Amino acid sequence: MTKLKIIAFDGTQYDFDVQNGSTVMENAVRNSVPGIEAECGGACACATCHVYIDDAWSAIVGPPEAMEEDMLDFAYEVKPTSRLSCQIKMNDGLDGLVVHVPERQA
Repeated sequence: MTKLKIIAFDGTQYDFDVQNGSTVMENAVRNSVPGIEAECGGACACATCHVYIDDAWSAIVGPPEAMEEDMLDFAYEVKPTSRLSCQIKMNDGLDGLVVHVPERQA
């Protein structure tokens, strides 16, 4: 199991043990994390699972692929650390990943 921490906009922290291969979005939805709407169900066809990667993890997670970057154009308050949580698959290298949920989704 891999550790994942999701910090809601109000500062509430959600800590999970997650399966490798699952996405950050799947784990957020499964555990009813507020602020992750995931309207397209993980198809990278909307921007309602937008998160900010914690600065300490930004280089490890890496930048978005072209399709994800296009979808981020529709996200609220995009930052250099913005990613769609449906595109981040958990693995041993992301053990302890921390992401932040924005104030609202697009």
